[in-house]
Amino acid sequence: MAPYETLLLERRDRVALLTINRPDKLNALNIRTRQEGAQALDELREDEGVRVVVITGAGDKSFVAGADIAEFEGRTALTQRDVMTARSLFTAVDAFPKPVIAMINGFCLGGGCELAMSCDLRIASEKARFGQPEINLGIIPGGGGTQRLTHLVGETKAMELILTGGMIDAQTAERIGLVNRVVPHEQLSDETLKLAAEIAEKSPVALRMAKEAVKTAARATLDEGLRREIDLFALCFSSQDKDEGVRAFLEKREAEFKGR
Repeated sequence: MAPYETLLLERRDRVALLTINRPDKLNALNIRTRQEGAQALDELREDEGVRVVVITGAGDKSFVAGADIAEFEGRTALTQRDVMTARSLFTAVDAFPKPVIAMINGFCLGGGCELAMSCDLRIASEKARFGQPEINLGIIPGGGGTQRLTHLVGETKAMELILTGGMIDAQTAERIGLVNRVVPHEQLSDETLKLAAEIAEKSPVALRMAKEAVKTAARATLDEGLRREIDLFALCFSSQDKDEGVRAFLEKREAEFKGR
């Protein structure tokens, strides 16, 4: 895998670990990091050996503490719009066909929270802190925060977090549905990679179909979602993985999925 300036990318069997590597800036997202993140996902999309991607931040303090605010100074509205309408890391994560897990090891604020919300699952250290503090800078979330947060936790909680710019702890984030689970800080890596490995054992074909079906449910009407589910369910029957899964079940053995 290609080296990156602001990222670390390593492969652990069927799981790729993508680390935002700017610990001196609390892993704040600058333009380079966003570009390299999207590039790394393109690389991982084509790697058939990778079935699950885990995203985290370097160091012990921060997942991603937000955007690199130093880049905001002097930008006009038109310049900022050009930046935001260029290829988005958040959209690249959201549209990635394989499961993506956020391993949240500390501050998860602003663009960091938006990055985590773009992932399919979020596992948080008990030390993690979450928030959308953009209002404190006289701006609003611009990487999907107003939209994805509302979808995940509901209008009432999203409005509170965005209007106050305050932070919540990991336990509160779990209670309102922002994260899937909270684990002891020292167990975060082991627990997240264990979950990733468990998912990576499943059929890559079925994982793609399941991910698309669930995302459709969140963004379409019930009737549209049900129709798409039927299409995706039927499409699974064209795969060798479906044949292997059925045979393994009938033969009372573990399935060996090939992603075909």
